[in-house]
Amino acid sequence: MTIFSTFGLFVALSLFIALILAVIAIMPWLKSSKRNAQPVDDQLLDINVAVFRERLAELQIDKDQGTIDDAHYQNQKLELERQLLDVQRQVATMTPPDTKSRLMVMVWVPLLAGLAYILIGDRTPTFDFWAAEDKVGQVADDLLTGKIDQPPAWAIEDEGRELITQMQANVHHHAHDADRWMRLSELFLSLEANEAALEALSRAYRLSPDNEEIATTYAQISFFANQGQLDASSRRVLKEVLAKNPEHEGAQMLMAMGEARASNFDEAQSWIKRLRDSIAAKPGDHTQALASLDELSANVVIQQQQASQGIEVNVTVNPSLLPLVKADDILFIAIRDVNGGAPYAAKRLPITVIQQGQASISLSDLDAMMPERTIASARSEKVQLAVVARISHSGTAGAESGDLSGNPVVIAADQNQVNVEINQQVP
Repeated sequence: MTIFSTFGLFVALSLFIALILAVIAIMPWLKSSKRNAQPVDDQLLDINVAVFRERLAELQIDKDQGTIDDAHYQNQKLELERQLLDVQRQVATMTPPDTKSRLMVMVWVPLLAGLAYILIGDRTPTFDFWAAEDKVGQVADDLLTGKIDQPPAWAIEDEGRELITQMQANVHHHAHDADRWMRLSELFLSLEANEAALEALSRAYRLSPDNEEIATTYAQISFFANQGQLDASSRRVLKEVLAKNPEHEGAQMLMAMGEARASNFDEAQSWIKRLRDSIAAKPGDHTQALASLDELSANVVIQQQQASQGIEVNVTVNPSLLPLVKADDILFIAIRDVNGGAPYAAKRLPITVIQQGQASISLSDLDAMMPERTIASARSEKVQLAVVARISHSGTAGAESGDLSGNPVVIAADQNQVNVEINQQVP
């Protein structure tokens, strides 16, 4: 805790700045007072007036004698009057303000500045933030730098809200510290805020791409956040890790699971075999780990068999609608009863799967929403199925105005391939 609180320091600096502005405001008065402190020479003014009258009399004589015409006389007379006014203006004085007036300005400027600050808006959140910084700011820094593993009980009396806020502020104050971003992501994960954790990890990875721990954690969180799918970013991160460390077991396992989820079963089996051979070559008893890999391999075989009984959906976007497709849109594909109800199989995919207006997507019992509600069960019950496709701008499962969709396409009982065209916009 510092001698002066953050709030006290702010008030002191504000008063100091206001005092400087008050001094600046009265500086012209001070200069004016010095400039006008010299006594006015009234005798010089009398001489100038006398000269003006003599010149004016001479002009009148010249006009009466016909030496100059009337127009020339008026011009000369006007010029003399102008010169006399200039002389009078130069010797005119301004009454300088007294000491009392100056002190009033120096006092009122800070008071009015403070009043304006208070009246502009409610500063309570700012004052609360400063109070929290004085209270738990050091605890937040110690957590983010690894000096302590757990906060003291008094720092989380308000369910940790103040501490979380200060940790976020601390990380942004040290935006180039990858370790702080990594520890902030751990905080978000403990709060089940996966999207915030993923964003923090992505920042940590960009700051330190050579850190294997950060890279694999980022890929892992991205994998689970995307419902067990490897997107282009996480796949690239894993490949970079494996390029530097081909025996990295965590990266190999993520590649195996990701390829299986993407229905690339041969690649998944290849990664499982590679990982199994690496573990088996190590000294010691690895029976449990090898058994887990054998179980994963058997599950991949089952998934491959289920996928072979699925339906291949060829999606085409009408060329007239392609300009309406945005980079962050989501493609929804589902197989459902023509009479409605929950889908028997569904996929939520990034719009990048559509290339040049086309995409080929496989739907099978692996994509079932519920274990007992599968394509196989629907066909055994003679349910009439249909395929629906929709491009969502918001990413929500329900159709919204502006989404792009196509008419449902009915699937025959023995049909394993279907074409769907997205050709209309939801009103």
